[in-house]
Formats: sequence, C-alpha cells, structure tokens
Amino acid sequence: MERYIQANLQHWNEVTPIHVRSRYYDVDGFKAGRHSLQPIERVELGNVTGKSLLHLQCHFGLDTLSWARLGARATGVDFSGAAITQAQTLSYETGVPAAFICSNLYDLPKVLDAQFDVVFTSYGVLSWLPDIRRWAEIVARYVKPGGLFYIVEIHPVSQIFDDDALSGPPAVKWPYFYSPDPEEWQPIGSYADRTAKVSNPTYNWRHSLSDIVNAVANAGLRLEFLHEFPYTVYQQFPFMEQGSDGFWRLKGYENSIPLLFSIKATKV
Repeated sequence: MERYIQANLQHWNEVTPIHVRSRYYDVDGFKAGRHSLQPIERVELGNVTGKSLLHLQCHFGLDTLSWARLGARATGVDFSGAAITQAQTLSYETGVPAAFICSNLYDLPKVLDAQFDVVFTSYGVLSWLPDIRRWAEIVARYVKPGGLFYIVEIHPVSQIFDDDALSGPPAVKWPYFYSPDPEEWQPIGSYADRTAKVSNPTYNWRHSLSDIVNAVANAGLRLEFLHEFPYTVYQQFPFMEQGSDGFWRLKGYENSIPLLFSIKATKV
C-alpha cells in the first residue's frame, strides 16, 4: 500500500506548480480578494466566524485561506510538501493567517493533538484514501464535542461512467464498489490543465456512498443530513453544460444522475 501512497505523493508534488499557474485555480484572482469556496459549502456549513476549522487534504490551501477570510481560525493539512509550502507562501503574501501541516492523513494523529469546531474536506478527496473506515475515525478524533464534520464530494455513482465520452447517454465503464487493489491511472495532463506534461501515475480507490455514510456513523458521529445534487462544480464529462449559476449539468439528463453529495455530522 505504501508504494501507491508514495506514487500519489510524487504526482501531487509534480502537479502543484502546474495548478498554481493554472486558470482553473486563478491564484491571481485569489490574491486580489476572490475566495475559492462554492455556494454549496458556504450555505450548508454556514457562519464560521471565530470557529476553529481543520481542512483535511487541503492541497495548496485556497479553500483553507478562504475559510480564514470568512473568520475561521483555519488549519490545513496535506501530504504534499510542495503544496504545503505554496499554501504557506500564499498565507504570507495575502496576509491571511492560517496554519498548515504537511502530513499523510493517516499519520496526522502523530503530529497534531487538538480538536476543532469544524472538520472540513471537499471535492475529489476520498478516491486517494485506501481505508475509508480509518479516515472516518481520524475525522471523528478531531471534532470537538458539539462540533461538526462536513464534506462535499463527487458522487460515487457519477464515477462509474466513461468520462471521456464526447456525447451521452452516459455509459458505465468503472466499478462502483470498493476493492483493496487500486486502479492505476496514467497521466494525461491534469484536471486543472489538460495540456500540462505530467509523468507520475496515480492510484485511486472507489468508495460507495453506503461505505462512506456507514464509516462516518460508525466512527461515532451523528448524521445531520445527506444531500445529493444533480449538478457539479467542474466539467466532469465533455458533454456537460454550465448554467448561469456556475454549476455543470448533464445535457438531457439534468435530473437523472447524482453528481455531488454532502454530509454534515456532529459529535455529541
């Protein structure tokens, strides 16, 4: 398992400078005052002013710093040293205070002994994790009594379809259920820049919605809601169309397939 994690780490160290330069992340806009959060998490998580917030798998910190701009006392965690260095640089350059920790998520209890009002994670994080139950246990360990965990993530149902198909209807290509053996992906650019030269392969694991929900519940967190959305925040399939609200939908299948889900859970 360690070799898969190390391969993924090499990938994220490689793509971090590509992402920082990309139009997708618009770092210049962020430096000018833009925040990177989507309306879904802004509405569902609500006011974070004065709250301590732990952002797991934060990449190079845009969302972490965005929560800090909204008043949170934010800490971001990522296993990529290149990403954490960039996050610290952005914090310094923008004057937005936040703490950043470089750690594999599963090793975080070795280096961080604290609890938080909010534990947050979002968009494309779970497929990098081989053990969803251990992930949920670590999440719960960092939520204060009375605090909450919130995730908004790509829906696992949407990930079974061929994302290279140029037109609909969506065709099933990938398995839905978990396997301990990861899928290997050879790089074709990056999601943030399809033209970029990327050499390191990646390894991903699939987690069903039931596995995710049960892991959160079994870790001792009380489910407040599970929401599913027929739209997403990026062009997941070539034949999607972007609406005036900024969200992407499957043309002709606008209300047929869940593309995102969110969970809010609390610790009693």
